[in-house]
Amino acid sequence: MVGASYAAVPLYRRFCQATGYGGTVRRRESVEEKIARHSRDGTTTSRELVVQFNADVADGMPWKFVRVKPGESALAFYTAENLSSTPITGVSTYNVTPMKAAIYFNKIQCFCFEEQKLLPGEQIDMPVFFYIDPEFETDPKMDGINNLILSYTFFKVNED
Repeated sequence: MVGASYAAVPLYRRFCQATGYGGTVRRRESVEEKIARHSRDGTTTSRELVVQFNADVADGMPWKFVRVKPGESALAFYTAENLSSTPITGVSTYNVTPMKAAIYFNKIQCFCFEEQKLLPGEQIDMPVFFYIDPEFETDPKMDGINNLILSYTFFKVNED
């Protein structure tokens, strides 16, 4: 049982990435390839998007998050704090909404699916570096979408 529960997170991650389940982003080409292609093609955009950030914790996970509003940068930080009197290891899943826009949201660096151990009272900043594919602007299915939400939920990892 312990082995199965420990393997659940990476299996769930692979399932979500393969199927796009829950707004998890699927990849056709790497972020680096996309950036290089758009740079090479001279792609320019004029539309501005608002990217909102959300973080939740599952029941029994005594952490809190400080929500941040991104500026013009594509780098944001989530701050997590262990409010308990014992060390806790957590792992997060994420999704992007609206789900049909998730294919254009590319995370370059992220803390998701990686275990984070926080000591009692410890607070850490976790970076999220992202890129919005400029093809978003020319996709007619994206008309009227001006807000994207990146959402994380942390779950406690049993260390038995």
